[in-house]
Amino acid sequence: MSKRVLFMGTPDYATAIFKTLIESDYDVVGLFTQPDKPVGRKQVLTPPHIKQYCLDSKIDLPIFQPLKLRNNEDAVIQITNLKPDFIIVAAYGQILPKAILDIAPCINLHASLLPKYRGASPIQESLLNDDAFTGVTSMLMEEGLDTGDILGLEYLKITPTMEVAQAFNKLSVLAATLTIKTLDRYENLKPKKQNDSLASLCKKIKKEHGQISFENAKKLYQTYKAYAYWPGVFTASGLKLKDIALVEESSQNRLGEILDVNDEGITVGCKKGSLLIKTLQAPSKKAVNAMDYIRGKRLAQGDCLE
Repeated sequence: MSKRVLFMGTPDYATAIFKTLIESDYDVVGLFTQPDKPVGRKQVLTPPHIKQYCLDSKIDLPIFQPLKLRNNEDAVIQITNLKPDFIIVAAYGQILPKAILDIAPCINLHASLLPKYRGASPIQESLLNDDAFTGVTSMLMEEGLDTGDILGLEYLKITPTMEVAQAFNKLSVLAATLTIKTLDRYENLKPKKQNDSLASLCKKIKKEHGQISFENAKKLYQTYKAYAYWPGVFTASGLKLKDIALVEESSQNRLGEILDVNDEGITVGCKKGSLLIKTLQAPSKKAVNAMDYIRGKRLAQGDCLE
């Protein structure tokens, strides 16, 4: 008899793992995900990515979307009635209380090499810090935040131009593979305790984290790679910088000085280093080619972008 698995996850990272489980020999008995949320200017009520995948794929599975799990006896009863042998968790968005952790082994697929980057934004943090490697950890969940024993690891080399969306996609594939490996070998695995002295914590990303200055080209580029998906990078005036490439890291310039203009975009100087910017977007406007933007603003080589 195949093992019964309850899945808990919300964004596309979780969907990739869920899809692999659905196609495996494991019996996926239910899905817990976040509630539908209003999105966009018109505040259209929109289901989480993983729920939309179920609807589009016509997957016949009980879907639960509780506002909270803590002190939620109904959720505990629902999970207990599903009789899972395992609970797989990936970017669910809520902390599991002890009452749920005690129902079955809860295995989290966390997108970092634990104990590094415990918390909400490990992929972005690895890009912000210009790490050479990141990866995925399968771990037994406990009441602490990403503090449980390690069951398995998969590594990913971060290329110099890798942005957050590409990292998410690659890590979701690794996480899906690691999930099956962990379940297949669970009985023979020897959980390894994390070294808490090496732990670091990353917090939930806020919009203001995307505000940049033209102080350091490499730091700005790292911020862009981490936040390209959301919230993006923007100046104090709200001007969004898109399609950015690092030109060099050592030149000294006036902040935001336009060093060169060509068909590819504009080269902008930082106090240290310079960047190629191909697209700009003013507040409440559409994104445009950087050359068209500076022409509209009557800026030229030698002027400052901000």
